[in-house]
Amino acid sequence: MVEIVTQWRDLPDRLRGAAAAIGAFDGVHRGHQAVIARARTAAGRLGAPLAVASFDPHPRRWFQPDAAPFRLMTTGQMARALEALGVERLYLLPFDADMAAMSDEAFAREVLAEGLGIRHAAVGFDFTYGKGRSGAPEGLRRHGEALGFGVTVVDRIDDSAGLKLSSSGVREALKAGDMPRAAAILGRPFAIEGEVVHGDKRGRTIGVPTANVAMSDYMRPAYGVYATRTRLPDGRVIDGVANLGVRPMFEIDQPLLEVWLFDFDGDLYGQTIETELVAFLRGEMAFDSLDALKVQIEADAAAARTALS
Repeated sequence: MVEIVTQWRDLPDRLRGAAAAIGAFDGVHRGHQAVIARARTAAGRLGAPLAVASFDPHPRRWFQPDAAPFRLMTTGQMARALEALGVERLYLLPFDADMAAMSDEAFAREVLAEGLGIRHAAVGFDFTYGKGRSGAPEGLRRHGEALGFGVTVVDRIDDSAGLKLSSSGVREALKAGDMPRAAAILGRPFAIEGEVVHGDKRGRTIGVPTANVAMSDYMRPAYGVYATRTRLPDGRVIDGVANLGVRPMFEIDQPLLEVWLFDFDGDLYGQTIETELVAFLRGEMAFDSLDALKVQIEADAAAARTALS
């Protein structure tokens, strides 16, 4: 399991001395994975732990507190994705007023060298840091030489099919409902994780009980109906169909993910589930009656089973 460290000051020796990939890493997509792979190479050469250093909150949220939701994963999802890549430690650096005001040299010296004691840093070609984004990868390399740690800069990597391997590329695909493209960039299906909350229970009246999850700070993919796979807390993975959005027929203030789990009968309220959006089936629609809605849901379920098969 990845050890999560939420500070960088006054760390004990056992939490220092890693080879670290540094960046926001929202999504841990294939471009991020290439940076982490270079940190892994350095860790093996140096006999150092493999770490990732990211930020909490995301710098964009700090500087644009009113920005629309944009995140691609929760901290728990990030930790699991990193564990699968062999990462031992996740530094979630508190992004606060002090860090926002640091110069690039101060960030390299105070946070990376003195705080984390890193032995090697791997960053992407577009990594920026320091007040006003004044620092760039080549500057970090110079700071590293002065401060005693190595730096690897990973060039831009594009998929052979021309995919842009970036978080913005994932968001573009999700906005378009292009789930295969999003999955190709991420290296896995996009998934939403959250606690099952009480809804209006209208689905139960037509034999379609749903597990409802608030979208919180996740970016909003195309609103509509998806074929899904949901991982339950006990490890079971269950196929289903979900509506994501504000339901034009029974409009709600905030978007919900409402998942109908096929052949499942159980109480999930208060539990955390993770639902993969495997295929986009159709956009949101309004219906004249509950009977018409039920007919469409049955058609959606059949389409989801076909997509998942």
